[in-house]
Amino acid sequence: MTVDPATPLPAATSQTTHQGLVEAIRESILHGEFVADQRLVEADLSERFDAGRAAVRAALLELTNEGLVERVANRGARVRAVSLEEAVEIYEVRMALESLCAAKAAARITPEQAAELRELGESMRTAVAEGDLTGYSELNQRLHRRIREISGQGTAARVLERLRAQLVRHQFRLALQPGRPSVSLPEHLAIIDAVCGHDPEGARRAASAHLVSVIDALHRVQRG
Repeated sequence: MTVDPATPLPAATSQTTHQGLVEAIRESILHGEFVADQRLVEADLSERFDAGRAAVRAALLELTNEGLVERVANRGARVRAVSLEEAVEIYEVRMALESLCAAKAAARITPEQAAELRELGESMRTAVAEGDLTGYSELNQRLHRRIREISGQGTAARVLERLRAQLVRHQFRLALQPGRPSVSLPEHLAIIDAVCGHDPEGARRAASAHLVSVIDALHRVQRG
C-alpha cells in the first residue's frame, strides 16, 4: 500500500520518537556529557540526535518541566544548576518517599526478591572492598530503584526518579568523597536487612537514617 508522505504519523509512533529524544538528552545530562549551566543549542542537539528542531524544542520543554533544564531570556536553554540548599531540600523530600517505599517493600517482598536484594548487597560489599567507586555508585542506584519497584508505590517511584535526575551533580561529588562508600555501605545493608526481614518500621528507619547521612555528607563536601 502506498502511503501519502503528507499523512501524519500515528500518535503512538510520534510519542515514542519524542520520548526517545527526551531520554537521550536526559541520559546525556545524567552521565555528565552536558554539565551544569551548559547551553543547550537546538541546532547542535538536532545534529547530534538526528532530530528536527521542533522535536528538540519539545524535548527541552519537557526536561524544563522535570527541572533538568531551564530557559534563560534571550539565551535559550541550559542545564539547570541545583544549589546546595535546593539539593538538601530535595534530599529531605526523598527521605520521606524513600522511607515510604522501603516500608512498603518490606511488607510485600517475596523470597525471590529478597534473594535479589541480598545479592545486590554482596556486590556492593565487593565493590567497596575493591575500591570500585563507579561500580558501587551504579549498584547503589540499582538498589534504590529495585526497592521502589518492589514497593509497588508507582507515584512515589515516578517522583523519586525525577528528583534523582536533578541531583546528579551532587551525587557525583559525594561518590568521590574519600571514605564515603565505607560509610554508606552499612547503611544500605541495614535497609536490605530490614526489607528482606519483612520489617516495615525498621526499613523506614534505615532508609531515613541513610538519607540523613547523605545530607550530612553534602554539607561536609560543601565546607571542604
